[in-house]
Amino acid sequence: MSGPVLARRGFLAAAAGFAALALTACGSGTAATQASQGPAGAGWSFTDDRGARLDLPKAPSRIVAQVGAAAALWDFGVRPIAVFGPHRLKDGARDPQAGNVDITKVEGLGNVWDEFNVEKYISLQPDLLVSNMYVKGTLWYVPEKSKATIEQVAPTAGIMLTGRSATQVIGRYEELARSLGADLKGVAEAKARFEAATQRLKQFKDLRILMMSGGPDAMWVVNPPEYPDIVHLTQSGLNVVKPGKVDQGGFFQTLSWENADMYDADVILYDTRTQSLKPEEMMKKPTFAKLPAVRAGRLYPWRAEAPFSYQGYAAVMEELAANLEKASKLP
Repeated sequence: MSGPVLARRGFLAAAAGFAALALTACGSGTAATQASQGPAGAGWSFTDDRGARLDLPKAPSRIVAQVGAAAALWDFGVRPIAVFGPHRLKDGARDPQAGNVDITKVEGLGNVWDEFNVEKYISLQPDLLVSNMYVKGTLWYVPEKSKATIEQVAPTAGIMLTGRSATQVIGRYEELARSLGADLKGVAEAKARFEAATQRLKQFKDLRILMMSGGPDAMWVVNPPEYPDIVHLTQSGLNVVKPGKVDQGGFFQTLSWENADMYDADVILYDTRTQSLKPEEMMKKPTFAKLPAVRAGRLYPWRAEAPFSYQGYAAVMEELAANLEKASKLP
């Protein structure tokens, strides 16, 4: 079991382990939540992306969320009481995955893979747990070893990421936040910013864009259809390189650094997640350093941890548009 687990952890930080995650996909959710959408009556009802219908006498207020889900809900006005997954860096600062979540005002149930304080979770008396899903039925960062116990404490809701566009995922979080009674303050303004920035991207259709992540011994070229943000970019007309052969699981192609020049690109977007190599580290790889886009200074951030909210994506799309405005097609 250690091999697949380590592979999953590796990808979360450096785009290298979704394939292993896919191999361990399994069903999730209790029998009580497996139902179809229907009238909510006087209570609260929400059908998640497992097809699980959640029915409660009133809207949940004590919400625990995986950090990515928490960041999205936070921007829509929902304030979880606790988070799990990477939310605090080694120096105590907020992890980028936490978005705008005030980590000083929420409980932390776990900060690394396979860490979830079940006893503390029970003591918080949660009404609802929310998590992203990369594989349908598998709640991200809910440990397999304690899943059954966690699901007995409170209902769980999963929001699917894989195979969707960012706008679809954002829409699902907006729907969930609305059902929870959030006032959605500032959402209309953020959505307008997001749409305006997206429109700006359409002028860069001629640029060949490679999106990648770097590790000590390998470079991963990501596969656009599997990432909501990249689906959004391709739907906006951007020409994102699609690897010719992807690894098992479909999320990326692994290349040795000696083969970093396999694909031509005018622009390279690099993974900014905490355990991915920084540009200065990747520049020590000779083949990578010699790439035309790198030599031309067209190495820009890929904000893979952006919260699935209009606010989070407006900032990302604006930054990307500004960077692409500095680039041009290479010979």
